[in-house]
Amino acid sequence: MKPASGASRRHLPTSPFKPPPPAPPLEQFSVNDQVTHDRYGLGVVLEVEDGVAVIVDFRSQQERIMTPYKKLHKL
Repeated sequence: MKPASGASRRHLPTSPFKPPPPAPPLEQFSVNDQVTHDRYGLGVVLEVEDGVAVIVDFRSQQERIMTPYKKLHKL
């Protein structure tokens, strides 16, 4: 028996099963953007590491938020 491969399956247009929805694009942040985080509150973006993380100043502390930015939202 073959082990299952990690590759995504191809969906035929005539298939009765729907393909999984595409992932939403990652939100883009710039330096000095005002943001809010579900845990840390309001903050300002200090540094952006392309596609990896952002460093945000939340006044009481600075945090490095990794992608995907599920709890971080631009204001």
